[in-house]
Formats: sequence, structure tokens, C-alpha cells
Amino acid sequence: MESSAYGASLAGGAFDVTNFIKQPQTILRLLSWIFSIVVFATITGEGYVNTVKQPESTCMFNKNEQACSYGVAIGVLAFLACVVFIVLDAYFPQISSAKERKYIVIGDLAFSGPWTLLWFICFCVLANQWSKTADTDGIAGDAAQAVVAFSFFSTISWALLTYFAYRRYRQGVSDFDQDYRDPANDHGTPYPPTIYPSSGPEGYQQSPFSHNSQERPGEYQPPTY
Repeated sequence: MESSAYGASLAGGAFDVTNFIKQPQTILRLLSWIFSIVVFATITGEGYVNTVKQPESTCMFNKNEQACSYGVAIGVLAFLACVVFIVLDAYFPQISSAKERKYIVIGDLAFSGPWTLLWFICFCVLANQWSKTADTDGIAGDAAQAVVAFSFFSTISWALLTYFAYRRYRQGVSDFDQDYRDPANDHGTPYPPTIYPSSGPEGYQQSPFSHNSQERPGEYQPPTY
């Protein structure tokens, strides 16, 4: 019924590292992984600055602490998600259960879609706050621009991951619909239907020895000459 849905019929082959790395999803996940590192590592390392006038560290994006915290949170979670999905993609060809494959594909789609939106919000927030930053003394402008740029790149990479996840999901659903046929509606079976005789009184044939068995044993039958 689900033998080939989500590619389950191809399970069990040897793991090919070269083909795995060349897959578009793998390349996009590696890029998304790198982009997330750039975002949260740059904000953590250079995103908080202090000046002579204000010794306390403040966010370089218009001194908006929430903007820096949001960028770090999105970057760290995206980094962890990329690691998890890369491992699942590597293990995916070895999974023979179509149901488990379906759960992985749905999980990928359910995560990639919202994360594309979150990255886009991160890009808009950081770009807006950087454009409003008036005091740039002690701020590494290149670092701030890199965070904004890689937030935009992450939006594109996660949007493409969402597209590939949706395409894989639709392909799995299509394979399932083509392979599955309801046995009740399947009239192409090579075996004719089996008809069992009814066990009621209709059609009952009496045993040829039943007449003798119903005679009373003590009754005398006179001989006929």
C-alpha cells in the first residue's frame, strides 16, 4: 500500500557521501548553517558596544536590545535545526517505513516555512534599526551590514528549503495515491470471488442412510414371499 510512497521502495541502499553533498537540499542546509553562524556569532561578538559616554554595553542596532536578542535567538535555533535536518537527510535513504519518511518530510516543511518568515522579519527589523542608528562611534559598520545581509540570505535559503520540502511532500502524496487501491473497489483481481454455501435448511440433502437410522429397532418386519 505504501511501498513506494516518499521513496520508501528505494530504501536500503549504500550511503553515497558524494551524491548526498551534491543534493540541492544538502547544499542549501549547509549554506543556511553558515549564514546562521555569521548572524548570531557577529551579534554576540561585535553587536554589543560601549563608549566613553555610555560605559554599559548596548546593541549596535539603534541601541535596541530586543533586535540583537531576536537575531541571536533566530540564528542559534536555525543553526541547531540545520544540524538536525542534515542528519535526518543522511539517514533518510535508510528508512524503509513510508510513515516515518512522511513524518520527516512534514516536519521539514512545518519548520522551514515559518522559519523563512522569521528570517524575513529579522532582516526587516535589523535593517530598519540600523538605518535609524545615528551614533556609530565605536560600532563596526561592516559587522552590522554583514548581519543584515546574511539575514536576507537566510531568508532566501530557507524559502528554497521550504520549496524543496513541499515538492518532496507532494511527490510522496502522489506516489501514495497511485500505489494505493481500495480492495473493495478493485475489480482487477485475477482471482474470482469465493462463494460459500449457506448453512441453512434450504438445499439440505438427507443422508441415504437416514431412513434406516430413523426406524425403531424393536419393530418386527414380516418377510415378503
